[in-house]
Amino acid sequence: MSTASKLTLAGTTIAALGTIFFVHYGQQNEKAAMHAGVVRDMEQQRLKRERQAEFDLQRQLEGEYRKVQTVDGEGEEGRPRG
Repeated sequence: MSTASKLTLAGTTIAALGTIFFVHYGQQNEKAAMHAGVVRDMEQQRLKRERQAEFDLQRQLEGEYRKVQTVDGEGEEGRPRG
């Protein structure tokens, strides 16, 4: 084999390996970013469920308090008088 053909073979091999490495590296980064998005979405859903549960509890307590208490300036069922 001539020196030129050896250099060409070495150059194409290095270029191919470099391309494979960078594609693999890019895929790993993309996979990690996608996983982080899933984790973030799950956390947002958990917070939404907690907030909804708290809201439902507050709504229930409000209903119970309205049965036993009256608020000045409000008539029947919490509507303003007038």
